[in-house]
Amino acid sequence: MSASGTAAPPYKIPVSVLVVIHTPALEVLLLERAPWPGYWQSVTGSVDREDEPLGETATREVMEETGIDARAHRLLDWGITNRFEIFRRWRSRYAPGVTHNVEHVFGLTVPASQPVRLDPREHSAFVWLPWREAADKCFSWSNRDAILLLPERAAPAER
Repeated sequence: MSASGTAAPPYKIPVSVLVVIHTPALEVLLLERAPWPGYWQSVTGSVDREDEPLGETATREVMEETGIDARAHRLLDWGITNRFEIFRRWRSRYAPGVTHNVEHVFGLTVPASQPVRLDPREHSAFVWLPWREAADKCFSWSNRDAILLLPERAAPAER
């Protein structure tokens, strides 16, 4: 069962969100993938069902991966969509023949860096870094590019 109480699809749906969690000072939260040490990323996750609103997916994934309630903060859809090839090591989670994913980018502003609650099956560590350092640490080009947009995407009132 998914978090929403409905039966989970047999395969992951190749539509996902990337949520760049940051402070007004442009410190960015990165998570280290537990199965792949050295792979640092922002919050990511796939829709649970074809008709799940992307904002709902982003809110759910932030809660699942960090324990942060996105509803209590400023979550913005940045209107950016990336299409990329799914790494071969992860393709078995998708239906046969699925090779690409469509990712939708969001930003979540929190008031300050804070401790997070990690699921040890997914992530082994977290770190808050200045935005340039965070971008350099990401293994994913789309995550790096999203973080590099942060100074222009963060509302002026936040800085």
